[in-house]
Amino acid sequence: MATTTSTATGARLKRSFKDSYVIELQKELKLANVNQVPKIEKIVINVGLGRAKDDKKYMEVATTTLEKITGQRPVQTTAKQSIASFKLREGNKIGLKVTLRDNMMYEFMDRLVNVVLPRLRDFHGVNRKAFDRQGNYSIGINDQTVFPEINFEDAPITHGLQVVIVTTATDADQAKALLSKFGMPFEKDPKAEAKKETK
Repeated sequence: MATTTSTATGARLKRSFKDSYVIELQKELKLANVNQVPKIEKIVINVGLGRAKDDKKYMEVATTTLEKITGQRPVQTTAKQSIASFKLREGNKIGLKVTLRDNMMYEFMDRLVNVVLPRLRDFHGVNRKAFDRQGNYSIGINDQTVFPEINFEDAPITHGLQVVIVTTATDADQAKALLSKFGMPFEKDPKAEAKKETK
């Protein structure tokens, strides 16, 4: 049932993007070609194991978290090289990740923006500057229990996770305009707020 609902929600947002957001973004970003309009390519959810890389219980909890909030089985990520200072050897398990695309990606985006982020304690918006040069956006969440799919029994150990929204934007401004269409609650710009007060 949950999968059917997720697919329906994802399909709805996908249609909204194609039918409305694309046209609006082309005008707002002053793009000559509709094919230049940025879009979300995929969403990657990561859990780093850190010092808990050899802790089976931690691994089980993190795996359960990712399965429940994404509907997909996570894959293990491994170290590509050895780092003696971190007691890390090439091939060591260092984390878990899930990659979402298409309808499931849009459905997760909808849940993240409208359900998960508002549940964060003392939430005043997400960082306006957490974009990389390629126009991808990262959100760090400290406690997996903010996701409504995670109950008390699923969280004997609390852990954080990272959500990376990969876009086709050419810069941070394009990416911010794109994510704003989906309702991403960016923190207010103090400079913009100061200008409003002086008017």
